[in-house]
Amino acid sequence: MYVCELDRPWRETPFLFQGFQILLEEELKELQRCCRTVYIKAPDTAAAAPGLSPRVTEIATPSAHIVPPRQTAVLLEQELLKINNHPAARAAYEDQTTLEEEIHLVNETYVEARSLMQDIMWEAKFGRSLNVAGAKKAVGKMVESALRNPDALICFAQLKRKDEYTAMHSLRVSVLALVFGRQLGMKAEELRILGVGALLHDVGKMKVPSEILNKTDTLTSDELSIMKMHVPWGIEILEKTNEVPAEVLEIVRRHHERYDGSGYMDGLKGDTIGMLGMIAGITDHYDAVTSDRTYRVGISAHAAMKKMYEWRGSLFEPMLVEKFIQCMGIYPIGSVVELNSGEIGVVAALNRNQRLKPRVVLVQRPDKTPYPQTPLTSLANRRTPDGRLYEVERVIEPTACGIDPARYLPLPEIAA
Repeated sequence: MYVCELDRPWRETPFLFQGFQILLEEELKELQRCCRTVYIKAPDTAAAAPGLSPRVTEIATPSAHIVPPRQTAVLLEQELLKINNHPAARAAYEDQTTLEEEIHLVNETYVEARSLMQDIMWEAKFGRSLNVAGAKKAVGKMVESALRNPDALICFAQLKRKDEYTAMHSLRVSVLALVFGRQLGMKAEELRILGVGALLHDVGKMKVPSEILNKTDTLTSDELSIMKMHVPWGIEILEKTNEVPAEVLEIVRRHHERYDGSGYMDGLKGDTIGMLGMIAGITDHYDAVTSDRTYRVGISAHAAMKKMYEWRGSLFEPMLVEKFIQCMGIYPIGSVVELNSGEIGVVAALNRNQRLKPRVVLVQRPDKTPYPQTPLTSLANRRTPDGRLYEVERVIEPTACGIDPARYLPLPEIAA
C-alpha cells in the first residue's frame, strides 16, 4: 500500500518523506507504533502516486524504502535545527533591499540571463563560439543582486520547466552558487568567477546524444559512460573559447568530483577538489534532485537537505554542507509548509534573524480551502487565532498537496 498521509506531524515520526510505499513488515510495525490512523491511496491508484518511479526511490530513501529508526530521524531533525540556528549561520553580508524591491530590480537581469543561457547552449551544440562576454556581464548583475538580497534570485530559481532543464539548470546552479558564496563571505570578484563557472558547468552536455540526454528510463552502463563525457567535452569547448579564466575551467572539470573520491573525471578526494569545485558539486546536486526530470519527480528542498547532511564526509565536505544548510535554511524558499494553525503556505523569503520564522504566502485555510488572496506574511511575532505563536509544523512534498510553489511566489508575470 502507498501511505500518503499520517495522523500526526511528520516531526513526531521516523518517516522522513511524506508519502511512501509499504514493502516490509518492519515498516508496518513502525506505522502501528507511531500512528492510530493513516491514509492510503486505493490499490488501483497507488502505482500512479507521486514519487514511485524507480529513480525517485533511489534518491529519496536510503535503501529501498527501509525506514530509519525513530531515534535516528529525530536526531537528524535536531541536528538540522542546531545547524540552522547556530550563531555562525549569520551571513557575512547584510541585506540592503527587501524581497519585493529586489525582485523588481533583478527581474530584467533574470530574463536576459535566461535567454542568454539558452543561446549559449545552442552555440555549444553547433560548435559556435560561446558568448562568454555576455555570460560575464549577466553574472556581474546577478552578483550585485545576490549581495543586496539573495532571496529574489532564489525565488526566480523556482521557475522550472522539464523541457528547458539543461539550460535552466545551469542558470539555477549559478544562482545557488552565488547565494552560497555570499553566505561564505566571498568577495565580489570571487563571486563573478564562481558564477560564470557554474553557468557554464554543463555546456558539454550539448554534445551528449539527445536520446541519452532525454531518456526517460535508467541509463545503461554504456550510456552512463557517454553521459559522463560531458565534463571533458565541456572543457574542450571552453578551451577553444577566448577569455575563459582557469578557475572557470576548474569548476567545469570538478563539479562531479566527490569528497570520498567516488566522483569523476579524476577521482579527486578531499580538499584536492578545491573550494570552487566543491561548491559547484553541492549546488549542482541540490538543484538536480529538487527538479522534476523526464525520468523522475524532484524531492522537496527540505528532503534534499536531510540527504545531503547524511552524506557529509562522504560525497560532500562536512563544513560546506553545514554552511549550505545555513545558507538555504531548513525551510528553503519554495518549500510548501503546514503551520501549527493548520494553514498551508509557501516559503517566499528567509528571516535571517529568526531563522525558523520565514515569510510565507498563505495558500490554504486550516480546512484546506484556498485563500482568495495570497499576501506575503511574516511568521515572526504573529499569532494564530487561538493566541499561539505561529510555527512551521512540517514540510509537505508539493506533489502530495497539488501545490506548485512557483505560482505563489511574488514574481512578475514576465519572469514566468
